[in-house]
Amino acid sequence: MNSPFHIIPNSFTPGAEAEAVPTPPSHPRPDWLKVRFFGGENYQDLKRIMRSLDLHTVCESARCPNQGECWEHRTATFMILGDICTRACGFCAVPSGRPAGAPDEGEPERVAQAVEQMQLRYAVVTSVNRDDQPDGGSAIFARTIAAIRERVPDCRIEVLIPDFRGDWPALETVISARPDVLNHNIETVPRLYRQVRRGAIYERSLELLHRAKEMAPATPVKTGMMLGLGETRDEILQTLTELAAQGVDILTLGQYLQPTREHLPVVRFVHPDEFAEYKCLGQQMGFRHVESGPLVRSSYHAFEQERSARS
Repeated sequence: MNSPFHIIPNSFTPGAEAEAVPTPPSHPRPDWLKVRFFGGENYQDLKRIMRSLDLHTVCESARCPNQGECWEHRTATFMILGDICTRACGFCAVPSGRPAGAPDEGEPERVAQAVEQMQLRYAVVTSVNRDDQPDGGSAIFARTIAAIRERVPDCRIEVLIPDFRGDWPALETVISARPDVLNHNIETVPRLYRQVRRGAIYERSLELLHRAKEMAPATPVKTGMMLGLGETRDEILQTLTELAAQGVDILTLGQYLQPTREHLPVVRFVHPDEFAEYKCLGQQMGFRHVESGPLVRSSYHAFEQERSARS
């Protein structure tokens, strides 16, 4: 039976796994990973809006290093479906466990209210995994998109979705709500999936990206990877090649940073020059936009990414 998505035959060099055994870095964080904290008026205003509407952001929950900069520019990534994830990925600081009760039915309207109060032109909506829900929370995603469009018709909307455990009708529910960008992060190379993305399957995520592009060819499809977890250069290039084969339009590459001592260690800090090389190679592979750098995160400069992919 032919696969509906495209995997390029493996061409990894022998011994690749042996050379990528995770060991914590013995040196401090390099200068290019040090960020200035922004805590000005805009930052405080966004924090007030989020708390007053009882909303969560991935900026806070995932301890994003760019939170201060983005919030000061009045940009934030809303995290819906609560703040407890049903999976415990080795890289992620979002709390995991069994969510208490069903998703909050009033959340979509509160997100839309926040978008209106923040006067956003571009909103990013993501979520925890809700494997406890029959549809994975896809209906709440769709309702959130609709609520934002009702209140702020000119606001462009990007959704960063989970894999819905391969429930393709759930994916179709989200795409039918017409987001401006459909994002699902591949996160890492196939060999590291059991350590990094517990509960996820590399091939399933590839298929989601492929199906998303088939369902809505005109909608930019986006994905991202973290580097520095022990992957080799050959594995990175192999994964990028497979992502390009699915029709992915936008690619983000950033440095993995260990959020707590309980999470996976950083194996190495990737130099900015190497990120620049992957940007050039990604563009040659056919990605319409590649955002690649140590501090790049999935939603970093998302508005510019979407505009570039459509140009």
